[in-house]
Amino acid sequence: MMDTLRAASSNVVLKIILGIIILSFILTGVSSYLIGGSNDFAAKVNGQKIDRAQFENAVTAERSSMQQKLGDQYSVLASNAGYMQEMRQQILQRLIDEALIDQYAKHLGLSISDDQIKQNIFNTQAFQNNGKFDNNRFNTVLANARYTPERYAEILRHQLTTQQLIDAVEGTGFILPGEENRLAALVSQKRVVREATIDVKALAEKQTAPEDAVKAYYDQHQSLYLVPEQFRVSYIKLDAADMKANVTDADIQAYYDEHRAEFTQPQRDRYSVIQTKTEKDAQDVLDALKKGADFAALAKEKSTDIISARKGGDMGWLELSTTPDELKNAGLTEKGQLSGVIKSSVGFLVVRLDDIQPAVLKPLADVRDSIAEKVKGEKALDAYYALQQKVSDAASNDNQSLEAAEQVAGVKAVETGWFSQDSVPAELNFKPVTDAIFNGGLLGQDGAPGSNSDIITVDGDRAFVVRIAEHKAESTKPLSEVHDQVVAAVKMQKASEQARIQASKLLTELKAGKGDDAMKAAGLTFGEKQTLTRSGQDPVTRAAFELPLPAKDQPVYGTSNDLQGNVLIIALDSVEAGDMPEAQKSAMASQVANNNAQIALESLLNTLRKEAKIKVSDIVQQQQ
Repeated sequence: MMDTLRAASSNVVLKIILGIIILSFILTGVSSYLIGGSNDFAAKVNGQKIDRAQFENAVTAERSSMQQKLGDQYSVLASNAGYMQEMRQQILQRLIDEALIDQYAKHLGLSISDDQIKQNIFNTQAFQNNGKFDNNRFNTVLANARYTPERYAEILRHQLTTQQLIDAVEGTGFILPGEENRLAALVSQKRVVREATIDVKALAEKQTAPEDAVKAYYDQHQSLYLVPEQFRVSYIKLDAADMKANVTDADIQAYYDEHRAEFTQPQRDRYSVIQTKTEKDAQDVLDALKKGADFAALAKEKSTDIISARKGGDMGWLELSTTPDELKNAGLTEKGQLSGVIKSSVGFLVVRLDDIQPAVLKPLADVRDSIAEKVKGEKALDAYYALQQKVSDAASNDNQSLEAAEQVAGVKAVETGWFSQDSVPAELNFKPVTDAIFNGGLLGQDGAPGSNSDIITVDGDRAFVVRIAEHKAESTKPLSEVHDQVVAAVKMQKASEQARIQASKLLTELKAGKGDDAMKAAGLTFGEKQTLTRSGQDPVTRAAFELPLPAKDQPVYGTSNDLQGNVLIIALDSVEAGDMPEAQKSAMASQVANNNAQIALESLLNTLRKEAKIKVSDIVQQQQ
């Protein structure tokens, strides 16, 4: 086992396993360790650069994540310039916050030991097979990740150090046992109430609606009676999936010949290694091997690298691109060949070339079907883009109809029924398409049909040419058309006001102890008792829990509305203690503590932002 991380990061075996990158660290652009050497920057935080490439990689990662989660709906968001600008701003702010936390952690002297980093690697589930650390799995992931061990070590050290700071801040969020019990009692409290309902609909039936009142209501509420702008649209749709392409044997052979590297398994070599602390130890190992000692047994006994020693020094199969320089430069060309003593930054090595797998070209017969599909797809896309251009030219040259575009496309235009922005046909419901329809650019004078759109492309290799067939501007329905609706609204308005006044008077009488007679005179009675809990979200529950606590046998009264618009009088008779299970109480206390911790962390970030010198690149500002 290595004594220091600096030594470990140069270890031949760890150059394989430490190259694994935890993608979440990379995709969120954690810390200045990812900053490249370019002079181009997205922002500077107290002089520390957030590299432009790092920022753009974070944006790309976020877009990919959104696309995986949202599927086809993603195209709608991606076409919204305002939304995408806001997303970029949020990502840049996140990177700035991460830099601030990183700097503050260093200021406090927080650090992670080398052993913590190594243990984190060994304990990471992604690096294990059947619950145990697997060196071959490391090698495989390294080959795919294409990252250096030094980069991973820096990233992991930063991530764990930053987490230390976050954990320390979040650790300040706690709740005392007495507070926990009081909060639990308050949350689980129950309230026993009775209700009396003033039926607004019944009152509305008794109201009158003079024509002057109807006209006044209509004039004041015309926005309730609008007919939105409407369109009928003709469109031609092109879809790459509909394109047909023939693939010949010559096409397949040509692709195979031009892409041989794609179908070739590169040469792979298998090495074993023994690592020692001193040159003398390495020479003793080499001498023993030359005398016939078993390499695997010697590696388990003598190698100072615990990872490779577990496997008798075996490092697994390596391609040239994933082979450490120490092995490449060892001059080993034949199976079973031993190296001399190799000096490295972590000590001394003795290496054996165990086996060689030459590069192998897969036969055409084995890959013929996959090549045919690739060639077919490429030819279909080429035909699709060529057709797009032809349809675009036809739609532009004959701008008075879609006839010329129809002939070129080989399809008839589809004509929709009337629709508004709230009822766009699903076939056309893509942001670029709806923007073209509703932004006014395709309309002629006075709303008459205007010109054809240019080709409008959307995600999924689809494209549209759109022409407005008919248009109706936004308008207000005449009073004669909505007269009955307005009359009903006037009556309900008057009834609601009457119910509120009646409820207010009854509330006064109830509080004065004269409620029985007043309620009887109004033809109202309280219903059966019901027990409410804070979990209820209806207006009655909210109103009941806002009332003051009642004295014994002395109800407290209030008013509310139900979901049908009726006015209610509420009698709060008593308050009962609730029962909260210990597990739920602990979970609630933990949530409150976490919320407090989040507030503390945000407060810390606000302070760091105010005190920091933050400069955002002019280029990035222009893009925001």
